[in-house]
Amino acid sequence: MRSAKVLPLAALLMAAIVNTESAAAASLGQYEVFGVEDGDMLKMRAGPGTGFNVIVGLPNGTALRVHTCEQTGGTRWCRVSLKRARGLKGYVSWAYLRKK
Repeated sequence: MRSAKVLPLAALLMAAIVNTESAAAASLGQYEVFGVEDGDMLKMRAGPGTGFNVIVGLPNGTALRVHTCEQTGGTRWCRVSLKRARGLKGYVSWAYLRKK
């Protein structure tokens, strides 16, 4: 009886893990900066958090390639590079990105 309850629970857990990994993989690719207030810029930082140095400010519409994302505290930070300057890499908040 006990194994009959554990097996479906294990299957649900595995499905949740697979779906999470698929969603993370699908989220990578070409994005653009959006939602930044007029007169402001999205800060690209040297690391995943507000305590890291600002590398450059990015206005709305800036094309980026998202390489990886990670959760730090309450913010999802993504490692990105500029489409026009691929050598320039840093971290930005996921909240200001949208798929191109």
